[in-house]
Amino acid sequence: MAYETLIDGATLQQHLGDADWCVVDLRHQLSDAGYGERAYAESHLPGAIFLHLDRDLSSPLTGTNGRHPLPDATQLMARLSAAGIGNQTQVVVYDDAGGMIAGRLWWLLRWLGHTRVALLDGGFPLWLAEGRPTDHIVPARPAAHFAGKPAGQTVNAAWLQANLASPDLCLIDARGPDRFRGENETIDPVGGHIPGARNRFFKDNLEADGRFKPAAQLHAEYLALLAGASPEQVVTYCGSGVSACLNLLAMEVAGLRGSRLYPGSWSEWCSDPSRPMVL
Repeated sequence: MAYETLIDGATLQQHLGDADWCVVDLRHQLSDAGYGERAYAESHLPGAIFLHLDRDLSSPLTGTNGRHPLPDATQLMARLSAAGIGNQTQVVVYDDAGGMIAGRLWWLLRWLGHTRVALLDGGFPLWLAEGRPTDHIVPARPAAHFAGKPAGQTVNAAWLQANLASPDLCLIDARGPDRFRGENETIDPVGGHIPGARNRFFKDNLEADGRFKPAAQLHAEYLALLAGASPEQVVTYCGSGVSACLNLLAMEVAGLRGSRLYPGSWSEWCSDPSRPMVL
C-alpha cells in the first residue's frame, strides 16, 4: 500500500526499518537556520535522515526570487538519490511545526512525479506524546536512483500579474491573518498581500493536537473558501512558497486536486515595487 497524503504514528512505527521506506526529518526555524540540525542530532525518529530547507530544498537567493526559491530539479534529484530515495521509495516527512516545513518536501516530490510520500500526521510532537521511540543515530542509507520530471504545478510572477483580474483565478494566501492584512510583518520588508487573494492560514487545516482535520471537514471548509471556483483555478502562496504547500496537502486530503503553487510568493512579489499590492 502506498501512502500519498498522511500517515499516522502507529502505522509508521510498524514500518520503521523497512528498506523501501525513508523517513525524513525536516525540522527548521526561519529565525535559526541551525535549529533543525541540532534538534535532529539530539533526537529523531529511528532511521530518519535529515534534509535542510535552505541547503537541500531551495536554490540560491538573488534578492528578487523570494526567500526559498525552488531548487534546481536536477540537483534535487541528485540529493534525493544520495540520501537513498529512489523512485519506489515510500517517503515519510515530518517536522515539529504542524507540517509547515515538511509539507515543502511532500510537494516537491509530487512536483517531480513521486506520489509515494506522506506527512506524519501530528509530526514529532505527537510522536513523542504517544510515547513512540526515538534515537540519535545517523543512518547509513545506500544511495538510490531518483529520476523525475517537474510537472506543471506552478505559476510565476509574470503569469500571475497578467492573470490577476481573470475570473478563472482563485488566489489563496496561507500566511496568518495579521500578515495577510499587512500587520506584524517581521520577515519580509513590505507587509500586505497580492490583490484579490483570499486568506486561508495553513494552521487552520489542523486540530489542536497538530493532526489534520477530518477530510470531510476540510472539504467543506475549502468549498466555502473557493465559493464556486474549481481546484484547478486555485493558486496558493505564502511568504516564501513553503507553508502554502500545507494548503495544497489539505486540499489533496479533502479530495480537491489540481491546484498550483506560486513558489516565489509574497517575498518575491513584494521585491518589485511595480507589482500591485494591497498594503
